[in-house]
Amino acid sequence: MNPRKWLNALFASALVAFAAGCGGGTAIQQVQPQSGSVFISGGDAPLAGVVTCSMTVVGIQVAQGSGTPITITGGSQQVDFARLNGMHTLLDFNQIPAGSYDTVIVTLANPEIGYLNVTNPQTNPPTRPTISTLTGTTNPPATLMNSTVTVPLANPLVVASGDVIGLGFEFSIVKSLAVDGNGQITGAINPTINIHAVTPSDADAYIDEFIAGVTTVNTTGGTFTIQGPHGHAFTVNTNGQTEWEGGDTINSLTNTSIVAISGTLDRTAGTFDADTVAVLSQNSFYAGGLITYVDPPTGTANDFDLYVRDVLPSGTGFTSGQISTIDLLGTEKYLVYWMHNAFVNPKWSNIFFNSSLLVPGQHVSIGGPFTNGTVTVKRVVLRHEGHTGTLVANSANTGTSTFQFNSNGLAGLLFNGPVTVYVTPFTTFGGGLTGLQSLTSNPTNPLRVVGVVLKDPISGQPVFVARNVTELAD
Repeated sequence: MNPRKWLNALFASALVAFAAGCGGGTAIQQVQPQSGSVFISGGDAPLAGVVTCSMTVVGIQVAQGSGTPITITGGSQQVDFARLNGMHTLLDFNQIPAGSYDTVIVTLANPEIGYLNVTNPQTNPPTRPTISTLTGTTNPPATLMNSTVTVPLANPLVVASGDVIGLGFEFSIVKSLAVDGNGQITGAINPTINIHAVTPSDADAYIDEFIAGVTTVNTTGGTFTIQGPHGHAFTVNTNGQTEWEGGDTINSLTNTSIVAISGTLDRTAGTFDADTVAVLSQNSFYAGGLITYVDPPTGTANDFDLYVRDVLPSGTGFTSGQISTIDLLGTEKYLVYWMHNAFVNPKWSNIFFNSSLLVPGQHVSIGGPFTNGTVTVKRVVLRHEGHTGTLVANSANTGTSTFQFNSNGLAGLLFNGPVTVYVTPFTTFGGGLTGLQSLTSNPTNPLRVVGVVLKDPISGQPVFVARNVTELAD
């Protein structure tokens, strides 16, 4: 399909709706001889209802045979694997001696499980969801059955001198969290981790979303630096092909900007080559998470409930891991991440996403001044999310470029039924799928869909615009 033709059709639908009522980094060091750099990207496989599966990654080590393990993380960090939501982010980046490694050892601590309580989603008005949390001191407690996990690599991690190599790290929530005979979470966690070696040229090396604060800007050189894990700095490279969301450019950045970037690590320099950059905040404060409730459910929203998964900077007093009500003043700027500005005028993004098009299940961030415990929202950015689930049989329609999908994850509870997935000319396919036509044979293996959730302005129901659709091994 011609991309412009698809966009014109989408614009037409949006304009009709509008008329109807508007309503895991390092300091970039000189690479020493006989050493290389290793990056760690993280993902997850979600379990329905779980909003938090957080634990301290005390350290990750690699070893060759019975040799002495080498630590490849720069220190411990708290990671919420449910927040990764089917996507990949950068967890760490460090130098290690050149060599070949066939084993990975992961040490974990301090588990915490949070889950969403959804009751009577079809009532009018619906009930606001709440959060329950299991920690080491609750009854039942969140308990690690194994704090150290040893994973043999199917293919060795080969680190060449002066090169950049990586580990793909996926924590499977659905296999790790124990449930009782009624399907209720018991609090026991038996960590199931899939790890594999990746090179920066592999598809798994692509970083879907990396969020950090800007520290310095070089507008002439088209670069800026950000602060990543453990306070390490990254240089981010942009060029004429880099997409800047919402009409921003590198000239928009200051040392109070917080950005989301997508792209890859440069194989030799260890810098970040950005495909997409979005400014999430210009005011040194950002909070991101999942919309669980919109007030009112129809028309222009006055506020919405946000399950807050991450906050920058940490320690501000804004509560992470809980639901916060976000007040809207009507002056906010609404943006959609990954809008392909080469084809879409950024001024049109609020046709797809605005205060009338908020819906439970959307992954968003807010940015603005934070004073006296309150944020004044200046930007609301709709962001990508990942869902694992199943195809509704015989639902793939090449004429409408859609299929129906049952999400098994958290947002699936908020969707309250199958969601329509739209495939665009920008959608990529994996796991043996070559396009929407591949789904007409009704594969029974699980699918992973990554994209953005929009609100259908006619039906008021969520729809999923896919960036990637992958068939997973059963």
